[in-house]
Amino acid sequence: MVHPVYADLPTTIFEVMSGLARETGAINLGQGFPDEPGPEAVRRRAAEEALNGYNQYPPMRGLPELRRAAADHYARFQGLDLDWQTEVTVTSGATEALAAAFLSLISPGDEVVLFQPLYDAYTPMVRRAGGVPRLARLEPPHWRITREMLDAVFTPKTRMVVLNNPVNPAAVIFSDAELALLAEYCVAHDAIAVCDEVWEQIVFDGRTFRSMMSFPGMRERTVKIGSAGKMFALTGWKVGFLCAAPALTRGLAGAHQFLTFTTPPPLQAAIAWGLDNCADWFAAMPGALQRSRDRLAAGLTREGFTVLPAAGTYFLNVDLAASGVTEGDRAFCLRAVKDHGVAAIPVSAFYEQDAPSHILRLCFAKRDETLDAGIERLAAARIASMA
Repeated sequence: MVHPVYADLPTTIFEVMSGLARETGAINLGQGFPDEPGPEAVRRRAAEEALNGYNQYPPMRGLPELRRAAADHYARFQGLDLDWQTEVTVTSGATEALAAAFLSLISPGDEVVLFQPLYDAYTPMVRRAGGVPRLARLEPPHWRITREMLDAVFTPKTRMVVLNNPVNPAAVIFSDAELALLAEYCVAHDAIAVCDEVWEQIVFDGRTFRSMMSFPGMRERTVKIGSAGKMFALTGWKVGFLCAAPALTRGLAGAHQFLTFTTPPPLQAAIAWGLDNCADWFAAMPGALQRSRDRLAAGLTREGFTVLPAAGTYFLNVDLAASGVTEGDRAFCLRAVKDHGVAAIPVSAFYEQDAPSHILRLCFAKRDETLDAGIERLAAARIASMA
């Protein structure tokens, strides 16, 4: 028999919308992958490594050169002092890193604080590990963490907090005050923070990302998860990082060992090279995405949509109700892809309960012509809804 966590699990909305986009030939502003192929030098390095490098099992915790490069990268960009030998593990993407964290750190009955909207893999994996989700609700349009919110979800049984920052789909970056508040609760409840920070490199308007690991009391109780796929716009490569203090890493690596064991060595080697040699990419990439964000936001605003601020990630959100659209986000999305040839994602899909039904997520990591065509088709969908 199928385990009850998975027996009735629906197909993710991302697969539904992308499938409809493929079937109908629609423009896909739904699923979060970029049009551009990622830095050519890194892709060439992977090809060279596949042809002339090592293609057998690499070390379980990852190639030493990649673990060292990841630690150096986080020292440069976030001021973190990580020991690559004892505190960095390479995983097959951030989702595998999350699974390793949940399986190694949650015992049956442990309560896990999660913030809605959330990545749809969180709750099934937490439950499969025996955890009990405690759901806090971030409120649009500001999506902020408050003391009242934390008081409602933290209990003596709280073992773990899962934090996505920058937030997909809300596209906000939590302030230092919010992170300090959450750190206070983690320390007071002796809870571990599993921090899904895959969008850490994609922040806009001169902002600087700060990891939860850097806050007082959090160095020994934070599991930091990163994604080379997001860093280099190579989402299909599935190379991730698990960073934590040695006592946590031993358990994390043990779970990783029996999930995927390892990750393709040519991809690891190419990412290591990229982290050490692609300073120009990291300097230019956020600005290019910010220009795409601004192009999509300006076009949608001209067409009568109310666009919410986007501080990071590949995404921005539209408030359908404030834009004069009365139908719900899921109904609008299905009609837009089937009748108007443009795919988007309803933000209600990122909630397990008490979901808002008027927010639409759009991916702007696309070429200008794709964004312009998407704006035109979304405008047509909006007008049709108001007829």
